[in-house]
Amino acid sequence: MDLLTLIVFLPTIGAILCMFVPKQQARVVATAATLATFVFSLLLFPTFFTDGSDEQVEEAFGSAYGTLHHVVRADWITGENFAIEYFLGVDGLSFPLVILTTLVSFLACLASWNIAQWKINKSPNAFFVLFLLLETGMIGTFVSLDFFLFYVFWEVMLLPMYFLIGVWGGARREYAAIKFFLFTLGGSVLMLIALVAMFLYSGHVVGEGGISSAYRPDVMLTHGTFDLIELATNETIQDYFNKNVGGPLFMGFKFAPVMFIFLFIGFAIKLPAVPVHTWLPDAHVEAPTPISMILAGVLLKMGGYGFLRLCYPIFPSAGEFYAFALATIGVVSIIYGALCAMAQTDFKKLVAYSSISHMGYVLLGIAVMNKTGFQGAMFQMIAHGISSPMCFFLVGVIYDRAHHREINRFGGLWLTMPKYGTMATIGFFASLGLPGLCGFIGEVWVLLGTFQAGTKFGWAYMYAVIAAFGVILTAGYILWLIRRVYLGREREEYREYSDTSARETFILVPMAILAIALGILPAQTVFNYTNGTLNLIVKHLGG
Repeated sequence: MDLLTLIVFLPTIGAILCMFVPKQQARVVATAATLATFVFSLLLFPTFFTDGSDEQVEEAFGSAYGTLHHVVRADWITGENFAIEYFLGVDGLSFPLVILTTLVSFLACLASWNIAQWKINKSPNAFFVLFLLLETGMIGTFVSLDFFLFYVFWEVMLLPMYFLIGVWGGARREYAAIKFFLFTLGGSVLMLIALVAMFLYSGHVVGEGGISSAYRPDVMLTHGTFDLIELATNETIQDYFNKNVGGPLFMGFKFAPVMFIFLFIGFAIKLPAVPVHTWLPDAHVEAPTPISMILAGVLLKMGGYGFLRLCYPIFPSAGEFYAFALATIGVVSIIYGALCAMAQTDFKKLVAYSSISHMGYVLLGIAVMNKTGFQGAMFQMIAHGISSPMCFFLVGVIYDRAHHREINRFGGLWLTMPKYGTMATIGFFASLGLPGLCGFIGEVWVLLGTFQAGTKFGWAYMYAVIAAFGVILTAGYILWLIRRVYLGREREEYREYSDTSARETFILVPMAILAIALGILPAQTVFNYTNGTLNLIVKHLGG
């Protein structure tokens, strides 16, 4: 079995085993499966060793966007006029997100061991089966390069998350789960329309004679294609999709702008961006802590990944056409999310709204369509994938002891729980964007990229200034949170609280180390692995 297939389906094997083991052993099997998946994902690292120089980028990633590693390609569903492939591969976009997914899944599985708090004891086998199927869906989405297969894995994530929130969540879990399901399903329907339309319209280009594949010279395309790399790099398909004059129409409108919007809405819901963000606070607040870690650490990143994998490479003309609108949504998300976070008195809801603000930087960095913006957006996704699960777990640790999340009722917890207070300071300062921690680099790169875009988009200078103001708002609500919860006099009602257990410390320490490592060594931890593909995407876009 090839490495990528093993990484994708090892959690599924663990899920099958969890169906048959005794209830007391389900968490052991699930943890072993997530740990093994993480270890196997680390075997992808040698392929991506590069210092980021132009020469090594060309050598490692090739000269055309879409040069891939660990490629698995086989016919899956074929017919006379179509072919759906089992097509997997990793590049600088997917590789760091696969590592992030396997790590966060392992740590979240460990966080699920405290079954009394999250009521997993109602049916631990079912919980861990759904948890592992969710991991397969997440990894499969990041490594799928056939659009149909991508869509299948995208949908695989939907049902496990719905039940994990709706069965094991809080008091309003049914409402939160249904809201999550309806928002995500709505985006999926639009994505499905785009999937079918892109296949049919690419078939129009191919025609009866066929055309040569863009990156496989020995292959002739004789019908439409679901191949995401082909759709992005085949000049004939690109010219047809992105023609401004005389191009194809869809429902009376230009094809590229309509398809871009359909895909954008589906991915923006996942990101989430204003105004399709309202499912997120409810889902986070009601979800059990380990599921909040998965939701914040991995699922939100699929929105940004979708923009970089599908929207911009396949429809670059539409990306430029909508640049102002998308940047506006990004800036509004930054400020709105920060202001909402500042107004919260519920600990978990504050962290949830902060995610909307932080992911707004991702959308802004992508919208300006330059190298620095793309680098900042990608780094921000990875950094938020570390700091946000850490913050949600920190909320879960104190909720396990206090059984409430009211910020105003806490105080002096650093004196009561010194290990916990130290980890909390690292996690929340990383979320704040303190220099030397992971949250700083991505936001600064996005702001630099937005300023640089001012030479092309006149509005970019103003948006960079507004987005920078979001950093101040973030500092405001994070410092306010730390002062009220962790500093001040030790409260009598919390004096007997135990500090973090060995299991809780084991979960927090890797995230704290990574938060520091990404802040001090951004090139060695992220940029060296992502810049090769991002450079080629920018080159492909003509930047």
